[in-house]
Amino acid sequence: MTYCVGMIVEKGLVLMSDTRTNSGVDNISVFRKMFHWQVPGDRIITVMTAGNLATTQAVVSQLEERTKEPDQRDNVLLQSPTMFQVASEIGKLVRETIADRQRTNGERGKGRFTASIIVAGQIAGMEPRLFMVYPEGNFIEASADTPFFQIGETKYGRPIILRGYDRSMSMEDAVKLLTVSFDSTLKANLSVGLPLDLMVIERDQFEVTHQRRIAHDDPYFQAISTSWSDALRTAFHSLPDYSFFGDYEGD
Repeated sequence: MTYCVGMIVEKGLVLMSDTRTNSGVDNISVFRKMFHWQVPGDRIITVMTAGNLATTQAVVSQLEERTKEPDQRDNVLLQSPTMFQVASEIGKLVRETIADRQRTNGERGKGRFTASIIVAGQIAGMEPRLFMVYPEGNFIEASADTPFFQIGETKYGRPIILRGYDRSMSMEDAVKLLTVSFDSTLKANLSVGLPLDLMVIERDQFEVTHQRRIAHDDPYFQAISTSWSDALRTAFHSLPDYSFFGDYEGD
C-alpha cells in the first residue's frame, strides 16, 4: 500500500510520500515514490505514484527517458508550455501503459495493473499547480475547495488535514501538518511505512527548496508522534464526562 499527499498553500507546494511496498507480511521492500525534474529559472515538476509497482515504474521510466532524448519536442516534462498539458500527457501515458499491460496479460491482467499519480509543479510566468491523475488517464486540479490530494491509503490521515489546513499557513506548518497526517496513518495501517520522502517547493523558485528522507530514528518525527499522542489524550480527558444517571447540561 501507499500514502502520498500533495498540498498547495500560498507560498508554494508541500509533498510527502511513504516508501513501503509489500506483497504480504513477509515481503516488504522500500521503493521511492516521489520523483522530480527541474530546469533552473524555468520549471520544476514532481510526481508521486501509487498503484501496481511495475506499472508506476514503467510510467516514471518513460518520463525519464524522454528527458534524455535528443529531440526534445516530445519531452512532456521539459517542453510542455503549461502544467495542464504536463498533467494531460502524463494521464495519456498512464492510460496507455495500463492498457498495454492488460493486453499482454489477458484476463489475468484485468484490475491488476493500476496507477494513480499526483503531479505538482510550476512553470515560469504561471502559478504553482497540483493535479491528480486517475488510472483511466483523466485528472482533476486542486482548487480553493480542494487544496490537497491524497493517493493510496487516504482515510486515516485525511481528517487531520481537513481540520488543520489553512491556505495561508507557513511552509513549516504545512510540513508539520503532513507529518501528523502520516503518523496517524502509520499507526493505523502497517502497509504504510517509514522512511518518508519530503519535498518543499517555494513559489517562483523553480527548484527544490527543501528535501529530506525521514527515517525511523528521525528526532523530529519521533517528537511529533509522541507529542501528538499526548495532545490527543489531553484533549480527550478535557471533554465533558458522560453519565449513565442523567442528561448532560451544558454551560
